Amino acid sequence: MNLFDDFAERVRAAIARVVTESEIAPELLARVVVEPPRDAAHGDLATNAALVLSKPLAMKPRDLATRLGAELSQHDDVDAVEIAGPGFLNLRLAQSFWARELAAILKAGDRYGYVQAGQGAAVNIEYVSANPTGPLHVGHCRGAVVGDAIANLLAASGQAVTREYYINDAGSQVDQLARSVHLRYREALGETIGEIPKGLYPGDYLVPVGKALAEKYGEALKHLDEADWLPLVRDFAIAAMMENVRDDLASLNIRHDVFFSERSLIGNGRDRVAELIAWLEERDLVYWGTLPPPKGQENEDEDWDEREQLLFRATSFGDDVDRPLKKADGSYTYFASDIAYHFDKFERGFAHMIDVWGADHGGYVKRMTAAVKAISEGEGELEVQLSQLVRLFRAGEPVRMSKRAGDLVTLADVVDEVGRDAVRFMMLTRKADAPLDFDFQTVTEQSKDNPVFYVQYAHARTASVRRQFAQEMPEIDETPAELASAERLIRLEDPGELQLIKQLCDWPRIVQLAAQSREPHRIAYYLYDLANSFHVHWNRGKESPQLRFIKPDDIEISKARLGLVDAVGMVIRAGLSVLGVEAPKEMR
Repeated sequence: MNLFDDFAERVRAAIARVVTESEIAPELLARVVVEPPRDAAHGDLATNAALVLSKPLAMKPRDLATRLGAELSQHDDVDAVEIAGPGFLNLRLAQSFWARELAAILKAGDRYGYVQAGQGAAVNIEYVSANPTGPLHVGHCRGAVVGDAIANLLAASGQAVTREYYINDAGSQVDQLARSVHLRYREALGETIGEIPKGLYPGDYLVPVGKALAEKYGEALKHLDEADWLPLVRDFAIAAMMENVRDDLASLNIRHDVFFSERSLIGNGRDRVAELIAWLEERDLVYWGTLPPPKGQENEDEDWDEREQLLFRATSFGDDVDRPLKKADGSYTYFASDIAYHFDKFERGFAHMIDVWGADHGGYVKRMTAAVKAISEGEGELEVQLSQLVRLFRAGEPVRMSKRAGDLVTLADVVDEVGRDAVRFMMLTRKADAPLDFDFQTVTEQSKDNPVFYVQYAHARTASVRRQFAQEMPEIDETPAELASAERLIRLEDPGELQLIKQLCDWPRIVQLAAQSREPHRIAYYLYDLANSFHVHWNRGKESPQLRFIKPDDIEISKARLGLVDAVGMVIRAGLSVLGVEAPKEMR
């Protein structure tokens, strides 16, 4: 249960009782919110109801707040109502309310905080989608983790999520990959190849691909013309690189449901791009014309051609300029293939699509969102989440590039050094559209400055309390049903205990907000704050024996405190699961 939604309904009910003769527009009521106050000293809940409604009701905010406060104070769960500032209402809730909420958390178990707001709606989230021309690097790593965490959040909020990877296996870049692999193939056969020619891929990661090609074909490919060996080598190279991609993603515990090949759009005797263009022509959404080059980018836009091209009427759907689909020579632009791909998604039943792109693709957002509006005839929506750069450091010094990959630090390099959990958690400690500094030394420290350690350590401590309870009180029933007794839990009255309960009750709201805003970093922040409160309370128990979790001379308070500890562990475990991070029972 989301207690903030519950109290929002109570506030709306109070409004209905106070305003008996006036009708309030639904969109106005939607602006009434209940949320935590900025300062916890001001209470447990705060609402802006009086401020939102005073003007349309022709009332002074504080007068309206006084009347609403009188209504809300009649609830047994409300200890006090205070008016603050120009008309905010702050509510303090009864201790019995928090005891019942903790009992409800324990009864809900590991599904606590997960909601069905999505009602099973289908959503396609595409992320990573790197060209299969090299290993995944640290930039791909961040997009992969962000996309996977968003997918987890949407699933937790009740949506039917399909995780998709778009394989860019068409175009000149994969032909250059094939030529690069053929060079390594010749090298594997004993030929001295010298310096890798400009335009080909120089990284040593292609050496094993060349060796595998030699093992399969022997010297047969050496005697073929390029036109004959190129398709064979291209398919072999793409398959080998995608196998590496899958392995790299698996090391982060990322697995896609669908791998969609760009080449399939024009393969198997069917040209989906041509079909798309014909569909657009039927609706008068394309025309032949010329465009000026983008300002300041005269030589940078690959799709720009000074000659007449087939243009999509992107400006009719919110873009700045119309966009080319065909060049003067009749070849398709990348944009045309991208539209056909998203058209395929829409035809597969995905009216809601989310793409996670690198920040360098920001200029592409408007044209693609315009295209999805057009191909779905207004029924579909494309949402683009941009992932900013990652800067790698070691003890404050920039990390040198990987020799194996030639000019980048690979995802495998980072995971091998610090582990999956550290990588995933740290990639989610900032908003995706903000640059991220990743310091190898910090993420391996066992200290409060290392958030993944700090949160995992809190979970391990909850597990250690349960082990200790089983050792010292083996005869006591410690099942969730037994621990979830509000009559017993009401004895949790220490400020540190109440703070933990209140933070646990905020978990459903955090999940909801993070899912709605596509901001998994909110989960990381919440977990760190919850872990901090737990560690602080743990340390207080060392100094004050009366606050210790297990008191052999008081079975009832021991059970109550074990219930609280179990709930903390459960929520931390749920949060780490959303982030794709392990919740260890012991730290090693």
